[in-house]
Formats: sequence, C-alpha cells, structure tokens
Amino acid sequence: MISNVIIPTDTFWSSRLKLNSEIAIFHQWRQLERTGCIDNFRITAGLKEGFRLGFFFADSDAYKWLEAAARILAHSPDSRLRTLVDQFINILARAQEEDGYLYTYNQIHFVGSRWQNLQIEHEFYCLGHLIEAGIAHHTATTLTNLLKIAIRAADLLVATFSQSTPYYTDGHEEIEIALIRLSRHTGNTVYRELARNLLERRGRIPAYWFHFLRQTLRVKTRMDRVKRMRRSFALKHPEYMVEKLPPSNRHQRHWSVPLRFAASALSGRYTQQHAPMRQQHDPVGHSVRFTYLNTAAAMLAREDRDNELKEHLQEIWQRMVSRRMYVTGGIGSLPLMEGFGRDYELDPEVAYAETCAALGSIFWSREMSALTREPRYEDLVEWQLYNAVSVGIGINGRSYFYNNPLTCHDGLERAPWYSVPCCPSNLSRTWASLSDHVFTLREGSVFVNQYIPGDYSLDAATRLVMRSAFPWDGKITLRIDEAPVEKIDLFVRVPAWADGHQVVLNGIPIDLEESGIRQPELESAVGLHFENSSYLHLNREFHQNDQIKIRLSTPLTLRRQDKRIPGCGGMVALTRGPVVFCLESVDNPEGVFDLVLDTGSLVCGYEPDLLGGCVVINGVTNKGRAVRFIPYLLWGNRGRSQMTVFFRDGN
Repeated sequence: MISNVIIPTDTFWSSRLKLNSEIAIFHQWRQLERTGCIDNFRITAGLKEGFRLGFFFADSDAYKWLEAAARILAHSPDSRLRTLVDQFINILARAQEEDGYLYTYNQIHFVGSRWQNLQIEHEFYCLGHLIEAGIAHHTATTLTNLLKIAIRAADLLVATFSQSTPYYTDGHEEIEIALIRLSRHTGNTVYRELARNLLERRGRIPAYWFHFLRQTLRVKTRMDRVKRMRRSFALKHPEYMVEKLPPSNRHQRHWSVPLRFAASALSGRYTQQHAPMRQQHDPVGHSVRFTYLNTAAAMLAREDRDNELKEHLQEIWQRMVSRRMYVTGGIGSLPLMEGFGRDYELDPEVAYAETCAALGSIFWSREMSALTREPRYEDLVEWQLYNAVSVGIGINGRSYFYNNPLTCHDGLERAPWYSVPCCPSNLSRTWASLSDHVFTLREGSVFVNQYIPGDYSLDAATRLVMRSAFPWDGKITLRIDEAPVEKIDLFVRVPAWADGHQVVLNGIPIDLEESGIRQPELESAVGLHFENSSYLHLNREFHQNDQIKIRLSTPLTLRRQDKRIPGCGGMVALTRGPVVFCLESVDNPEGVFDLVLDTGSLVCGYEPDLLGGCVVINGVTNKGRAVRFIPYLLWGNRGRSQMTVFFRDGN
C-alpha cells in the first residue's frame, strides 16, 4: 500500500474523493440503517428485537461499506466515521458465533442451518467481503479487532472446506479473492491453498442442472417461510415499522431474456460452473461473478508463476474486450441475467452494463497488469474508470445508477438507493483505494499506471509528486521529492488513445525507448485497441526536484461500431482522450437521436461551471443544427432526460 498520499486540488479527482469521504460514505450508512441492514446484525447479536430485512446477501453491502470507510480513514481521519466504524465492529464481534460463523440470514431465520444453498445464497460471498474489510481496517488503523473477526471466519472455512467436494463451491465468486489477500496479509498459506482448491474445483459438479434446480427450490421454500414469519411477527408487533425497500433499477429487456437466463443458470454458465476454470474460453454468465473469478485466477497465477493460466487469462480477457464490451468499457449486455450475451450482442439501449461489473473488470485488469506488466490492462482500467464506473455515481454523491445504458429514449433517473445496493459501497471502496494503484514499485522499477494527482511515498527512499488536470488535459508533471542513490527504471504509460506524446526532463525534450511496443490492431467490435499502448522507459539516477513533464495528445476520435451490433451498428461514438461523450436532451432539446454530424465542425472547451467542471464538445449536424456533447460519465445529473452515445457521420 502506498502511504502518505495527499490528493491536491485538481479539476477531477479532488472533488470526487472529497465527496466520497464527506458525503457518500455517510449517505450510504444512513441508507443501510434506514433499510434495516445494520439492524440485521444488531438482531443477530441480541442487541435489538425486530425482523431481518433485505435479501439473504444483504450482509455484503454492510461489509463493503466497512471496507470503504476503513480505506477512507487511512487518508482522511474523521471522528464521526471512526465512531461508526468502531460501533459496527463491536456489533459484528457480538454477532459472530464462537467458531467464526457470521451470516445473519441463517442466524436469525434458520438457526443451525449452514452451507445449504451455496450456489444461490451467497454465504461465501458475504464472508469474503467481511475478510476484505478486516484486511483494509488493519492496514488503515493497525487495530486487530476486525481482522480477528475476519480470521475466525476464514479459519472456519479452512477447517470445513479444505478437503471438501466441488459441491461446496460458491455461486458468486469473491471468497477466493479475499482468501488470497488474507494469505498475503498474514503470511499464512492455508488461506491461499483453500482459494486454489475452490478455484480448481469449479465446473466439476455432475448434473449441475439438477444440483442448481434442487437448490433453487429449496431457496424458494425458505423464502416463503421467511415471508410467513414476517407476517406473523408483524401481527404480534403492530408497533413495528417496516421501512419499504427501494424499487429495483429500471431497465429494458427482450421477451427472450428470462428463457436465456434459465438456460444459463441450469447449464452452469451463469455461475461459471459449466466447465473447469482452465477450460472456460468465453466470457459467459453473470458479469460480476465472471470478473471476480478471473481476478482471483490472475492473483493465483502470479502467486504460482503459472504461465499456462496467465496465457489462458490473456486470451479470455481479449475475447471480452474485443467482442463483448461496450465502447464505454461497460460489460454485461443482458438484463435479469446481469451478464454477457453473444459476440457483438451489444444493443446500447438494452445494455445492462452494471456499475459493479465494470468495477470487477478493473479489479481483474489490475491483477493482469501485475501479472504481465503489459500496459494494455492499465489502459482498460483507465477507460472504465472514466466512463463505465464514474457514470455510476451522481455529482452530489447521494445518487446512483445501477445499470448504465448507452442509449435511453424513456429517460432514466438516478436513485439514492436500490433494493440491491451493491454498487454504491463498491464504488466508494474503489475510490478510497485509487492511490494504491497509481504506481507500482517492483525490483527497482517504478511503473506509472494512472495519472491521478497526488503526493506519493512509494517506499522509504522514493517520493514522487504528480500534478495534472487529467482527464480533461493530457499534461502531466512528475517531480522527484526523494530518490534512492542508485538508478531507477521509470516506466511511464502512453495510452492507446494518445496519438502523440512528448517528454521533457528538467526543461530538455528527450526521446525514450518504448517498452511493451505497440502491437498490430486486433479485432474490436467497438473501435477500442488497448494493445496499442506502451511504456516509455527512462533509466537514470534521479535527484531531488528533478521534473518530468509528459504531454499526451487528447485527440477527438470517432469510434465506429461493428455493423453486427444491434441498435448502433455502423454508427460512431465520440471520444476525447480517455473520455466517451454523449448527447443529452437537456443540452439538445430538439432531440438527440438519428443525427448526422458534420465531424469537421467539432470544437471542444472546458466549462468550469457545468456539472462540476468538464470539457464539452460543440458541433453542427448536416442540417446546420447546433449540438452539444457532454462526458457520458456526467449524464443523468440534471433530472430525467434522453441520451445517446451514438450518431452518424455520413460515412
């Protein structure tokens, strides 16, 4: 973990990280309290009477909030937040059973029942997020109270499942990531061995369709029982006020999607149980689960120096990027399934593109970057960060999108919360950990992965200061505050979207060798070619106040969509640098659809008073009508509106 990070005032990240630590994290806590999620733990701990609310996996939302809060405390100490964290940890300590079990759904409704429906009820998933929260809290505070809770849960899993069968693998991957991180954090390899076993056992359940169907029926029986228990409780406690959960997110879907979902679930594709991990060659099923599976696999490949697994992951990553990912970096084209469709099945209006799926893809690409040191993975992290992920949170820090279409005729409004509120805290924990991934320090080499301004202590001997107005401007300054006496290999990423760059060292322009040289363009359904990225390599002794200025061109680029894509085939999307732009009806009251643009008319400029400050692009249609583009990440912040990323250019 990079320490002593200070994010200065800039035109993008400082306001967002401040919003995360001062607004969003407290808003999320209030929503967790309002919807009964925190009370579920109080009831389990015997601290309160009541009835458990929320889905069976609701515990995970609180754990992700706890991880986000801990990460925020590492950089922005706040007594109010620390108090909430401490109080919640105390509740968890009382709710956890002596052997480490902690899952409020069973502890409240089905006492003594455990591990009955792992393909659906998410016990492993919830415990995985508890473990990740424990690691984050210990790293941020050096306190061990939450880590001890996490370790007790992990030890229970090790004792119970180290020698178990494929039937005891999870339907929603996450525990594998958590166990590998816990192994790294504690040095105890038994956690990594369990993670390896869980990964390698996947896809080996005979007659999976029958196994899943049996669990589905059992889950329904249990849910019906919970409903009856709730009605009985309400009759006995008329004073009990039940807060109604918010509605589910609104989305469009084709009539065939429920049938396809059933087929995917019964075949095992929905949960990536259709084949052993190393024999899965296509992105399939639930997109968050898919990315979490491959995140853990990449972590394991790095731990084991497993080149065969590395090459497999590279292949499936490229398949996702080239044929099953939207131009925004969003993944998961099918509603209900919340997952992948077929190749080129990327209808922009039906697009589900869940915020959590893009976050999962970022987690995976970060691990692929660490595994391979190839810049294309950091390119995708950057692209999704500024588009498919950032669109998920409103500029007020209190409103969210769950799914993220690329065309919207009916209008879509951000909501303060959802019945499945997985995205808000997932966003917050990612924002709070951004500084950990800006640089990578390996064996005397420093890799500049992302251009997020800040003062960074990479180790005891290396301090770097980065300044930029990224992504609105491609000028970046790196200043050396402290450097070791020996030479450093500095690798600076040049993104694929930059059609030119310049590097100036202490006022003198220099030419640098490119490492990870740009490759021939591969197939891309949406006009994105991350394989064209590279690292600039600078090897020298650095001294205090050495200054490196990097200028990346930020061209306006038309990204043509493959003609096989429904709804936008043959059309183009407009990007500038790493940012995708869209037409929103708030700015274009005469309409945003079926436009033919005079692409020679495009002019861009920065507007500090619009949507917190952003670049806008103005242009003219072939009929002489003025149009305005805003960053896709900012749409939906001014009430219900129509929107599209796509238009025609006359070609």
